[in-house]
Amino acid sequence: MTLASRLAAIALASLLASGAAFAQTAAPATKPDAAAIADRKAPKERSAESLECSKQADAKGLKGKERKKFRRECKKEARAGTAAPAAPGAPAADKK
Repeated sequence: MTLASRLAAIALASLLASGAAFAQTAAPATKPDAAAIADRKAPKERSAESLECSKQADAKGLKGKERKKFRRECKKEARAGTAAPAAPGAPAADKK
């Protein structure tokens, strides 16, 4: 091979290799519309059971883990149809 043909081969190889560098990039992701953002940020409606259990927890002065546990059991019992939630610290009847 002569020097000219070597230079031509190197130039062709460099053009092929650099083609990937100039390839088109993916389009940027579109921003969600204002309605979708408002739906995500809108407060979720709370059920009557949830509100009542929160009021009971407030009346008892419960906070933190005790409040979460009380509300969880209160809502479970309200959905089951029982009249009053179990006292905090009392074992639940359905626990195994």
